[in-house]
Amino acid sequence: QVQLVESGGGLVQAGGSLRLSCAASGITFSLYSMGWYRRAPGKQRDLVARIFSDGSTKYEDSVKGRFSISRDNAKNTVYLQMDSLNAEDTAVYFCNALRWTNYWGQGTQVTVSS
Repeated sequence: QVQLVESGGGLVQAGGSLRLSCAASGITFSLYSMGWYRRAPGKQRDLVARIFSDGSTKYEDSVKGRFSISRDNAKNTVYLQMDSLNAEDTAVYFCNALRWTNYWGQGTQVTVSS
């Protein structure tokens, strides 16, 4: 059984920082591309950042320079460090694992007060 469990969401003021974590189990973690997606109210679920098995990364334009994705294969955990948060970052953030199959976490709420 595959589980992706997000943590670290919460309420933060604009300009503040937050770090999300996603702990994975039931997969060979190091072989998977890991990603963070978000769904803002009334919007689609979009890719925020992805880190591939070789360590390369990709970011949505709006978060470049503010967010950083990383992974710790020894802990089967992927992180999203979010700095300089603004109200437009308010969303439910989802952890994703991709190899041949997509797996999703339950999501964690991030609310940024303006």
